[in-house]
Amino acid sequence: MTDPDCGTVDDLARLQLAAGRLGQQVFLLGAGPRLIELVEMAGLADVLPAVQGSGVEVRRESEEWEEPLGVEKERDPADPAVRDLEDLD
Repeated sequence: MTDPDCGTVDDLARLQLAAGRLGQQVFLLGAGPRLIELVEMAGLADVLPAVQGSGVEVRRESEEWEEPLGVEKERDPADPAVRDLEDLD
């Protein structure tokens, strides 16, 4: 990014919001001084943390992973545990 502006900061904040909804976080890697200054002036330094490196990284912590929705284990009618559950119905 060669010439960041307020629109850039707005786009990054929106990206962070979307990432947060998915349990992820965006870190600014190798951000230039102009972008860091704009992020700080906007009061978003805690929301858009700048770290050493290059590029933009999206990271997800393993303990935040969620189980896929709508996945059920198939019941085996020959399984005695399933028969016991059916007797309760």
